Amino acid sequence: MSKKLQNATNLYLRGIRDGAIDEVLNNYMGESYRQHSTGVSDGKEGFKAFFTDFFKRNPERDIQVVRAFEDGEYVFMHVYQNLNHGGAKWITTDIFHADEEGRIIEHWDVIDAFYQDDEIFGSFEIKDEELTESNKSVVRTYLTEIMQNHKLDAANQYIVEEVKEHHHSISNYAIWIQEHDVQYDFVFKVLGAGNYVVAYSKVAIDHKDYALFDIFRLDQGKIVEHWMNKEIMPAYAELTNSGKF
Repeated sequence: MSKKLQNATNLYLRGIRDGAIDEVLNNYMGESYRQHSTGVSDGKEGFKAFFTDFFKRNPERDIQVVRAFEDGEYVFMHVYQNLNHGGAKWITTDIFHADEEGRIIEHWDVIDAFYQDDEIFGSFEIKDEELTESNKSVVRTYLTEIMQNHKLDAANQYIVEEVKEHHHSISNYAIWIQEHDVQYDFVFKVLGAGNYVVAYSKVAIDHKDYALFDIFRLDQGKIVEHWMNKEIMPAYAELTNSGKF
């Protein structure tokens, strides 16, 4: 495990799960820390203030990193959180930016309610690492041609007909796009490791703006499996940092 992946894991498990905030600030974060999570102020002090209160409200924390990979300076994580023995259950998707020493200096996330095990739990094995860049290219083109330009007739060039869908609200991807007027405004980041590619985007669904993570598994150059995590965009007046992107 690389230093950046270990630091991001420690931030979650030692920091948020175990409450060792000073350990996180002193060992796993860089000199500065830029925050994009809703409700959390910028900087190390903003992180500490938010989670000091979070621990008081949530003394029992079961946190599991289900999927994680790195791509260059970035780490992606797919995380399950069970707070206070089921009082609240969340799925979190995160991107961490690391400095040259692997310390975390910036963070983006999307937090959505957990509905069922299939939305996050399951196997995870990175394969075809030599295909990382070509798989990222497939996803970028798919998001542009299908999700932005709505060339739905060309979807079978990028995605198999019987794609395995994990989000509880989607039974048929093409129908969901049309019925909910799904419009991808812009794609902020695309990260990948072998057969897994993640895209973080601003998306309008039913005329409401969301920060949204798509997680794709590809096989032989096509999308065969999909997870989604979305969070309503906070109003500008409610921001405590520079925003979701």
